[in-house]
Amino acid sequence: MANLFPRHTGLPFVVWISYKAGVQHDVRVKVSPGPKALPSEMTAVAIRPRVHVVEGKMKGSDLALLTKWIDQNYDVILKYWEGEIDTHDAIDDLKPLL
Repeated sequence: MANLFPRHTGLPFVVWISYKAGVQHDVRVKVSPGPKALPSEMTAVAIRPRVHVVEGKMKGSDLALLTKWIDQNYDVILKYWEGEIDTHDAIDDLKPLL
C-alpha cells in the first residue's frame, strides 16, 4: 500500500492506494487524516461503479474532492490495482487535484 501525501494529491488528507493482492472486493482507495493512521481512522472508498464510502465515514465535501481526484487519476489507480504498473510508475503518473 502506498500513501500519498496532500502535497502530492492536492487533497486535505492522505490517500492510500494498493494492489488487488487477492482481496475479494473491487478496486478501492483508503483515506486517513495523516500518514500514521490506525485502521480505525481510515475510510475505505470504492471507485466502481461510482465513488462511494464502503467503510468508515467521510464528510461530503471531502468525498467530492476525492471523487474529482479519482476521476482525473482513474486509469492510473486501476493499473496499479491490477499490478500493471509499480509504485514508482503510479506516483509519477498520478496528478494532483486541479
